[in-house]
Amino acid sequence: MYGLDTNVLIRYLLRDDLMQAEQARVAIENAGQTGEPVVVSLLTMLESEWVLRSCASIDKRIIITTFRMLLEARDIRIEQEGTLEEALYLYENNSADFADCLMATRYTRLGCSAMLTFDKKAAQLPGVVAVSAAH
Repeated sequence: MYGLDTNVLIRYLLRDDLMQAEQARVAIENAGQTGEPVVVSLLTMLESEWVLRSCASIDKRIIITTFRMLLEARDIRIEQEGTLEEALYLYENNSADFADCLMATRYTRLGCSAMLTFDKKAAQLPGVVAVSAAH
């Protein structure tokens, strides 16, 4: 198995550097053909969302669609696919940041009763509780 660094995934997705994009594509396809799957960690997904949104100015809807396409790609495996799917659902249907949606989902799956936050948008997510001065 091979794990993808964020920079390889970003080149693969954005194709903003044609040589590196082609190298990333070939590496991913070759890995799949040789039976050594390419794995993308949740941390890589988190960092990739930030790069796509902040650096490449990609719209939230396009990021969600792109990540869902990655979940369906035959040559790419996503760490804890269910966690990412649930986080994408929350991200699509709430105003919270992707990072908060991913963290809330991960904490729930770890068995936490809630994620504590000061972030008002994140506090609207299921399984997230706002920390107040009263706590």
